Amino acid sequence: MPARNAPILIRLLALSRPYTGLLLITLLMVVGSTLMVVATPVLIAYAIDIGFDISREGVVLGDMHTLLIAAALLGAAAIGRSVFVYFQTYLAERVSQSIAYDLRNSIYDHLQRLSYAYHDDVEIGQVMSKATQDVEAVRFFVSMGVIRLIYIVALVGVFSVYMLSVNVLVALVALAFIPIVAAQAIYTARYMRPLWLAIHDRMGYLGNVLQENLTGQRVVKAFSREEFEQEKFDAEAQQLFEDNYRASRFSSWNEPAMQSIWLVALAVVFWVGGREVIAGRMEIGDLIAFQISLTLLQVPVRSLGFIVGAIARADSAGTRIAEILDARSAVQNAPDAQPLRIERGEVRFDEVSFGYEAASPVLENVDIEARPGEVIALLGPTGSGKSTVVNLLPRFYDVTAGTITIDGQNVRDVTIESLREAIGIVQQDVFLFAATIRENIAYGRPDATEDEIIDASRTARLHEFISSLPDGYETWVGERGVTLSGGQKQRVAIARTLLLNPRILVLDDSTSSVDMRTEYLIQEALTELMRGRTTFVIAQRLRTVQQADQILIMEHGRIVERGKHEELLAAGGHYRMIYDLELRDQEESGATVDEAAASAASSTTSTPTASSSTRGGA
Repeated sequence: MPARNAPILIRLLALSRPYTGLLLITLLMVVGSTLMVVATPVLIAYAIDIGFDISREGVVLGDMHTLLIAAALLGAAAIGRSVFVYFQTYLAERVSQSIAYDLRNSIYDHLQRLSYAYHDDVEIGQVMSKATQDVEAVRFFVSMGVIRLIYIVALVGVFSVYMLSVNVLVALVALAFIPIVAAQAIYTARYMRPLWLAIHDRMGYLGNVLQENLTGQRVVKAFSREEFEQEKFDAEAQQLFEDNYRASRFSSWNEPAMQSIWLVALAVVFWVGGREVIAGRMEIGDLIAFQISLTLLQVPVRSLGFIVGAIARADSAGTRIAEILDARSAVQNAPDAQPLRIERGEVRFDEVSFGYEAASPVLENVDIEARPGEVIALLGPTGSGKSTVVNLLPRFYDVTAGTITIDGQNVRDVTIESLREAIGIVQQDVFLFAATIRENIAYGRPDATEDEIIDASRTARLHEFISSLPDGYETWVGERGVTLSGGQKQRVAIARTLLLNPRILVLDDSTSSVDMRTEYLIQEALTELMRGRTTFVIAQRLRTVQQADQILIMEHGRIVERGKHEELLAAGGHYRMIYDLELRDQEESGATVDEAAASAASSTTSTPTASSSTRGGA
């Protein structure tokens, strides 16, 4: 949406700029249909005044030829009006659908470019409501609001000129009722706008509750909280019902009020016009034409309330859409940003500090030097800042102080796209798309060849499992990878990262939720993945810690110890405490576990069937 400081409706209208040509043709259709409508009462007046001789003694048939001409012209006007209205409606819908298409794409594209900071705070249900229902309200505003309003204004304008040219007094009496209807419409708009805004917000809240419930169905059922979730949904639905009921109740009063005003207008015009006919200042055909004109104007003018409601809805919807499109990412490319030129893969954190809020720092004065190919293990309690460190490297967030460099290049001076292409990320909470296994593995490189995908899967210890499935790499993965086990999802993520072939890795090696054999396979895959790459790992397993070139112990956003495994053990500090509490048991049982896991992995001669392996297998 252009011109961020402009009124919302002006910004919405500006969206039609690429379709100026279509709009101009639509306006020509509006003019044509308006003239055809006005021609109807004019031709009827002509036929009555010329085709009949009306006197106190009765009605005498006049010129039959004139009647035939008038009837033919009326038929032509009716056909012409139908043609013009068809193209007017078609073109208006074409423009409105095109604007909605552009707007949806703009919203989606903008959401992809917003930083983590925005997505941390936003509610998914609200975003979905804005991208669907609010965009539909804008589309309706263009087709049934703007175009229809132009048609009504043109119709009233042409009818006004016609009536004033026939009889000024009767015309003024008739036209005097239009401002009354307009005032009622304006009142309606002022009343309905905040109401529609509340309705749109409430629909977003309802969508958020629904989305959260569907996503968390396993938790809901595990804790038997179906009734609680139903009550929560009912509360939001009840509030939405009440807001919609208020809007409908007002509309049900508004429409009859406008109809009553128009019926009064017909009666008054008939009385004043009748007096003018009796006085000889007006032809009876013109009086009938006036009545027909008011009848033809009745539906368009009465629909002003409907149009104003559409405008009010679009105003509130546009306000909500602007909240997305006006949001600016906290992480953006510098004006002179250049692509990252990565050769060695050396990473440095120099006096780095960060806080989501200025008053609450999460990291303070963090210094890290990761030489090419080194493994940097991050340990520390929950909330110590480990995840924040690895999130700053690909600029999911920007540092608030200090610098991060890769091969001497400040990450804030290179393009975000090239930076993230150089960094592979494997998270503990793996996200897979509802697509095939092939598409999920090739997500970062959709142009990858079949051989490359298979090689990545072999290295990730996944190819045998995939080959055992009836559809192989074309097997469909359910939403969020629900048809795969945790270990399978992690290995898909490893294969996806291997295919990207990044120079720098960021990963979470936690495998506490998987069985012994699966852990062994994952650790083998991670070892292959880390080979020759500069790696930052949030370490949970002793094996990773022992292999690390540097171990960084973090507490309260600071690095309190650093070194290698044996050095830190000997120092007897924070690392020794973590080792005694969490890692010693792994070391004592490590040999036995590795031997058993390796034996289990190598002795597996047959893989699970598709139905069993995709639900709970390795």
